[in-house]
Amino acid sequence: MIAAFFDIDGTIYRNSLLTEHFKKLIKYELLDFREYDTRVKEAFKLWDERVGDYDKYLLGLTQTYVDAIKGLSTKYNDFVADQVVELKGNRVYSYTRRMIKWHKEQGHKVIFISGSPDFLVSRMAKKWKADDFCGSVYHIKDGVLSGKISPMWDSENKMKSIHMFCQKYGIDLMKSYAYGDTHGDYSMLLSVGHPRAINPSLELLNSIRESDYLKKNTEIIIERKDIIYKVHSDVETL
Repeated sequence: MIAAFFDIDGTIYRNSLLTEHFKKLIKYELLDFREYDTRVKEAFKLWDERVGDYDKYLLGLTQTYVDAIKGLSTKYNDFVADQVVELKGNRVYSYTRRMIKWHKEQGHKVIFISGSPDFLVSRMAKKWKADDFCGSVYHIKDGVLSGKISPMWDSENKMKSIHMFCQKYGIDLMKSYAYGDTHGDYSMLLSVGHPRAINPSLELLNSIRESDYLKKNTEIIIERKDIIYKVHSDVETL
């Protein structure tokens, strides 16, 4: 069996599902805006002005989000999660939308592996008709989010998920594909015969350059406005 493993945030979705969920929780006054403002605003400002590191921004945002939603009722959480995917779920890259369609036409297993919360990943998987998915598990106790997380935003845990899917479906990794955009997707790209980096962060691009296998085999795709570019790993960065 051939599979196509897709990260979601920055690879399929043109932003972060977690960010959209966070914003809506604040909009509906289910969270205190000051939690976001004091701990993430500066990191976002640096990234938004292109003087900060994207991977560090995402990590800081995620850590703040995990703390902020502890104790949130699953009833309210599910309502907001539905809103995020209903209103924002079509905000995807043309290239990965096309690739999802192509893989399904070939009979490949389409699997989403994302560091975003499982309650958002499951909804995106259903919307885009993925065959399976795995996201960061936000554990529930007594009807509220407990604050305990089983993360899926790092290379090690994404690799464990790939091994699990291989056992489940009998996947031939050397015939399979993986799509990612940050260093958390590094092991996922390294594990397949057809790795593809979508608008890669500098950290991921540097890791690709340092790996003989990835440097030789990775397709690097850049999508800007309505143009899709394919570039080589040794493309000059300024």
